[in-house]
Amino acid sequence: MPTPTLHTPRLLLTPLQLSDAAHIQQLFAHWSVVRFLDARVPWPYPADGALTYVRDHALPAMEALREWHWMIRLAEQPAQAIGSICLYDQPGNHRGFWLAPQWQGQGYMREACAVVNEFWFETLGRTLMQVPKALGNHASRRISESEGMQLIDTRPGEFVGGPMLKQTWELTRVVWRRRTGRLAQ
Repeated sequence: MPTPTLHTPRLLLTPLQLSDAAHIQQLFAHWSVVRFLDARVPWPYPADGALTYVRDHALPAMEALREWHWMIRLAEQPAQAIGSICLYDQPGNHRGFWLAPQWQGQGYMREACAVVNEFWFETLGRTLMQVPKALGNHASRRISESEGMQLIDTRPGEFVGGPMLKQTWELTRVVWRRRTGRLAQ
């Protein structure tokens, strides 16, 4: 299924486009955003980092229906991108996100995760979501806990900020449906 536009009360999630690279370059290249991301993310972030990522990785993966990437925008100001969220068809790694520092701590990412989780479980019909994260990423962990995810694994990992323990959190469709008021199937 191609990446659709998704809506929440405060947000508009638009499918990633090449023109979004400029927004990403500006918003993403902050230590507070990247330090807990996988070590594959180059740091210091190169001047063409966002363009290269969007053009050479994200858009081809979206076209192949292996990944779904959205820009997170404010519904009342749709030109204002504030972060990104994506889903991956990769074992053990199904969702990732980042939010620019000035919009953190306002519940935007929980709102984005809720609608993206619905897409994963209902539209794509997936039965399991696994999300890896750095042990020190407390904000991301709180989102996983609030969604009803369970910690299933801890092992060494490599992140932009260096070696850290990596946790994998898991949510089943049955638990997600129960927590969101849908009948379990």
